[in-house]
Amino acid sequence: MQQQPWWRGAVIYQIYPRSFMDANNDGIGDLQGIIAKLPYIKSLGVDAIWISPFFKSPMKDFGYDISDYRDIDPMFGTMADFDKLMADAKAKDIKVIIDQVLSHTSDQHPWFLESRESRDNAKADWYVWADANQDGSPPNNWLSIFGGVAWQWEPRRQQYYLHNFLTEQPDLNFHNPEVRKHVLDNVEFWLKKGVDGFRLDAINFCFHDKLLRDNPAKAIEDRKGRGFSEDNPYAFQYHYYNNTQPENVEFMEEIRALMDKYPGVVTLGEISSEDSLQTMAEYTEGDKRLHMAYSFELLTEDCSPKYIRDTIEELETNMADGWPCWAIGNHDVQRVATRWNKHDKTKANPAQVNMFNAMLASLRGSVCSYQGEELGLVEAELTFEQLQDPYGITFWPTFKGRDGCRTPMPWHTNEQHGGFTNAEQPWLPVVDSQLASAVDAQQGVAGSMLSRYQGFMAWRKQQGELLYGDIEFLEASDSVLAFTREFEGQKVLAVFNFSDAAQCYQLGQVQLLEQLSGHGFDAVQADEKQVELTAYGAAYFRLK
Repeated sequence: MQQQPWWRGAVIYQIYPRSFMDANNDGIGDLQGIIAKLPYIKSLGVDAIWISPFFKSPMKDFGYDISDYRDIDPMFGTMADFDKLMADAKAKDIKVIIDQVLSHTSDQHPWFLESRESRDNAKADWYVWADANQDGSPPNNWLSIFGGVAWQWEPRRQQYYLHNFLTEQPDLNFHNPEVRKHVLDNVEFWLKKGVDGFRLDAINFCFHDKLLRDNPAKAIEDRKGRGFSEDNPYAFQYHYYNNTQPENVEFMEEIRALMDKYPGVVTLGEISSEDSLQTMAEYTEGDKRLHMAYSFELLTEDCSPKYIRDTIEELETNMADGWPCWAIGNHDVQRVATRWNKHDKTKANPAQVNMFNAMLASLRGSVCSYQGEELGLVEAELTFEQLQDPYGITFWPTFKGRDGCRTPMPWHTNEQHGGFTNAEQPWLPVVDSQLASAVDAQQGVAGSMLSRYQGFMAWRKQQGELLYGDIEFLEASDSVLAFTREFEGQKVLAVFNFSDAAQCYQLGQVQLLEQLSGHGFDAVQADEKQVELTAYGAAYFRLK
C-alpha cells in the first residue's frame, strides 16, 4: 500500500469540551477531562481528535465568540493543560485538530473594542461597518442565522456593523489585508504549539460583497434543509452576497501557503453555502487550497439511500482532485440516532446505529465522528428552563436549538450525572434516555454499539480500498445503498440495508470473489445473482 497523507481516510473524533469530561468538578468539561479520557479515545481506533473552541470567550455562543485567540479560557484550564494534552495525545499517536473561528470575533475582542470607538482609529476598518439608509434602516436586507437582521447599530460610530451570527459576534473585514495578516498570525501561534490541523469554522463566511447588494428572495420550495428552522427568516433568502465571495478562494490559498510551512498539518473547512457541494469542490481544488472540506449535506433529515447517493455523486462529479470529509452528526444538529430513526426517536436502534456508522466510514473521504455516536446516543429532550443555547431560546418551541446534542457524555450508568462531573449540577443535564448507553454499560460487551464501533474501525484500518479508494455507486432498490471502492487494482463491494426488513440486492454484472469478515456484521447469504441482507444489515465483498 503506497504511502498516503495521514489525514486521507482518517477518522476524526469530535470533542465538544464543555460536555466531554469534567475534571475539576465545576459542572463544565475541560482539557484535563480530555486528557483523562485519552485511553478511551485511543480504544476507539480513531486517528485524530477535533476539539471545539476552548479559547478565551464571553461564551455567548459557547466559545465560537472568541475574545483572545492565543489563550485558554479559564473554564477549560490553562496553556499548561493544553501542552500536556498535546504531549499525551502525541504519545498515544493521536493527532490533535483544533477549531479556528476566523470570520468573526467576540464583541469583547480588543480589536472590536477599538474599532467601534470611532471611524478614524487604527482598527476602524477591521470590521464590516456601513452607514444607515436615509431612513435610518440597515444598509441592506442581510439576515443573521440566529434570527433577525444581520446589522447592529453602534452609537459611537453612528454606523451599523455586520454580524452573520449573534449580535455579539461582529464580522471581520477580510477585504483589509491587515486583518488577514493578523488572523493568520493567530493561526500560526497554534502551528508553533504543534497542532496537527485546523477545523475552520464557517470558512466561506470570511468575505462579504463590497457593494452590500441585497440578497434575493428564496423560492418557497428551496427553504428547507441545512439545519435551519422552517420559521427562521434566514431561510427566506439566497445568501449570494453575505458569504462565499470570489475573494475567499484567494484567502484559502493564503491559509494553505501558511500550512505548507508546517509539513503534515491539515485543514478541514466547514462549508455552508447555497451550493455547498460546489463550494467544497472549489475550496479543495488542486494542492494550494484546503486539504479537506465538509458540509451539512448529510446532516439533514433525509437519510434515504437515494439522497445519500445523489449527494455524493454530485460532489464526486464536481470534485476532480479534492478530498471530502463526511459527517452524519455534530454539535449543531439533532443526534443521528434520533434524526435518522424513523420509528422510535426516544431510543437508539443498535442495528441501525451500527449500519450508519459503518456506512459513513465506508464512503470515499475522511470521517468526522461526533462524541457519543459510538454509543448510539439519542437526542436529549430538555425543557425550556434547561436550555442554554441562544438559538433554541429564540426559536422555541418550533426549534429547540442545539442543546439536545450537546448534553454531557454518560460515562457510568449508575453514577450521579453519568460520571461526567461531581458538581451539584452540570451545565446541561445528563438525561435518563442516554444513561442506559453509558460507556461502562457497553465497554467490553460483545455486540454492543461501542464494541461494534471499535471492532469496525480496527478492521477498516486494514482495508486500503475503504481508506483511499475511488467510489462508484451501483443500482439498487430504494432501501439499499451499494457502491464499490477501488484502490491499487483491488475492488470491494459495500452493501447497506436501510430498512427494518430483510432485502435482496441484485448483483447484475457484479462478480463476487469472496465475502469479507472481521467487520462485525454477520455473514450473509450470497450467490452469483444476489446478496441477502438482514434488517439494517451490511456486507462487504472482494470482487473479481
